Amino acid sequence: MKITDILNDKRILLWGYGLEGKSTEKFIRTYCNARELTVFQGKREEIDEDAYDYIIKSPGIVAENLSDKFTSMTELFLTEFSGQVIGVTGTKGKSTTSSLMYTVLSKCTDRPTLLVGNIGLPALDYYGEITDDTIIVFEMSCHQLAHAKISPHIALFLNLYEEHLDYYGTMDKYFNAKANITRHQKLGDYFFVGGNVPPIETAAAKTVISYDDPMHFDMLLKGDHNQFNARFVYTISTKLFGCDPDKVREALHSFTGLKHRMQFAGNIDGVDYYDDSISTIPEAAIAAIRSIPNAGTILLGGMDRHIDYDILIRFIREHAAYNYILMYKSGARIYKDVEDLPFCQYREDLKGAVALARDITPAGKACILSPAAASYGYFKNFEERGDVFQQLIRE
Repeated sequence: MKITDILNDKRILLWGYGLEGKSTEKFIRTYCNARELTVFQGKREEIDEDAYDYIIKSPGIVAENLSDKFTSMTELFLTEFSGQVIGVTGTKGKSTTSSLMYTVLSKCTDRPTLLVGNIGLPALDYYGEITDDTIIVFEMSCHQLAHAKISPHIALFLNLYEEHLDYYGTMDKYFNAKANITRHQKLGDYFFVGGNVPPIETAAAKTVISYDDPMHFDMLLKGDHNQFNARFVYTISTKLFGCDPDKVREALHSFTGLKHRMQFAGNIDGVDYYDDSISTIPEAAIAAIRSIPNAGTILLGGMDRHIDYDILIRFIREHAAYNYILMYKSGARIYKDVEDLPFCQYREDLKGAVALARDITPAGKACILSPAAASYGYFKNFEERGDVFQQLIRE
């Protein structure tokens, strides 16, 4: 069903006015003939539900027990285009895998391909470009999926780690939000899932992608986790879209990566600097360290969301070859468990951590910002944190 048919002549409330809210307003004013369109940024109890036919909720708003009047940009988009969508979710690797998928399908098929979603490209911004033949790669966050009652034709669920507990409260609620990427799939749909994701009831044909699969790709992207991401892309592009395997491998090799995701930030005074500001969980930081052969100093810490850092603390204790600089509140919490180790030090902020890293990282080694923590409270987002890091290393 077309989105315009759903929204025409309806009384609509846009709840939230961030990136998606503004995009949805522009779409409705451009393509729809709504009876009424209101933008609202207040609390749920202030909404008169009887006054509207549809309430389009922005993904960052926490809400439960929503009536059928509530929907979202993601759900509306899937209502019309689910059969053309490759949806990508997971705790880590969503943006890289989505971008890899887009790169490969753009180069290895003759079909128009779009990249949209949580990567910072609101899906409705591209409504006018979509034809019946368009492939739509849609990065989907847990917030975008939380209340969705439609799933994409092809769904990828890469992995599941402890994350966003400040929003969901429990891992079960976090997992259940992400599980909507396949929960509403039908016979004839496809579900590709990593081995650490719990079982989900789905009607789709299911394929498990193993982290330990020996299949290897010659890529500019470093790390076993990116080899894992590439396996999803290779499998889907060759099996479902009939892409030539050699051309897929060439396209995978050509991909240079995304900003703030294991991004090489330069060599300064003989030290390699890497910006992995996207890292917000312990597993991501560990993967970053293992991915850089000459890793020497690691910068850890940020907002304390009270996630479990035991796996990272064990890693630190078992890997004395690196220098660890802890910072901010989560870094202070980790430091309490490792302050007896001579290769661990604490600094209050990123500026102090970079200054110390410059002093203690020997030439020939690498300094990696991979915080294993969110940026909020100290920076606008992880992009700003990465930008500041890159400015500091050049000062």
